[in-house]
Amino acid sequence: MSPETLKQRISSGLLSFPVTHFKPDLSLDLESYSSHVDWLSGFEAAALFAAGGTGEFFSLTPKEVGDVTKAAKEAAGTVPIITGCGYGAGLAAEIARTAEANGADGLLLLPHYLIGASQEGIFRHVKSVCDATGLGVIIYNRANSVATADTVARLAEACPNLVGFKDGTGQIGQVRQITAKLGDRLCYVGGMPTHELFAEAYNAIGVTTYSSAVFNFVPELAVSFYKAMRADDKATMAKILDAFFFPFARIRDREVGYAVSIIKAGVELVGRTPGPVRPPLTDLTAEEKAMLRELI
Repeated sequence: MSPETLKQRISSGLLSFPVTHFKPDLSLDLESYSSHVDWLSGFEAAALFAAGGTGEFFSLTPKEVGDVTKAAKEAAGTVPIITGCGYGAGLAAEIARTAEANGADGLLLLPHYLIGASQEGIFRHVKSVCDATGLGVIIYNRANSVATADTVARLAEACPNLVGFKDGTGQIGQVRQITAKLGDRLCYVGGMPTHELFAEAYNAIGVTTYSSAVFNFVPELAVSFYKAMRADDKATMAKILDAFFFPFARIRDREVGYAVSIIKAGVELVGRTPGPVRPPLTDLTAEEKAMLRELI
């Protein structure tokens, strides 16, 4: 898929990150994962992210990223697969090439590893990854990697295959500067944890799509909320927020790292076999799973 085609596809609808399935011994369970991706591809996702943040990219080896990408691509049919990428420049370039070789349609570049960096450093890092692949790349503002509007503009000028910007900072003012400065050069993706809680505000500043984690286990609900947002149906959004997302967030916030763990628990509770999370994440307690089961 060309970068421009990928950009258009991402902009066309809701996105999601399938969780990566593990066996009890924490090895990959690609059979279960493929079945899950196949199920999700039957709903209205514009693209799916393999080995993304919700897919525990941070706990996967480069080879595992390639294996997960290949499995997702084979299971997803016509739905594009965007693969997570990250760490230091050399390792990120290696992962980018591995993902491309295993059929990825694009890359989501997660924050670089560990350290803070200047805007010049962020520019050089992102450019080095874009230069390593022909795939379309989405950069992700989050944690220790927060590019300013000027840096994103420089990257857009220097990297023809940079197609998207995703925000997980919640810094609405800075995001608005980026959407105003770059216009339709990029597609803009919301990436806050449980982004439905923030979707209406982001939509108002030109971030018209987002990645829905709960799509993993309640895809119909996720699509309904997205459609309500795009239609400015405030009544439906309010109803779904009150009935599901606000109580969901209260369970999620009981422990650090539960933004991923609660999604895996949800997938398990609807009858699939995602397995446990890998350390350093921890799974929900039995009590918390019971709370989530009741909510579902």
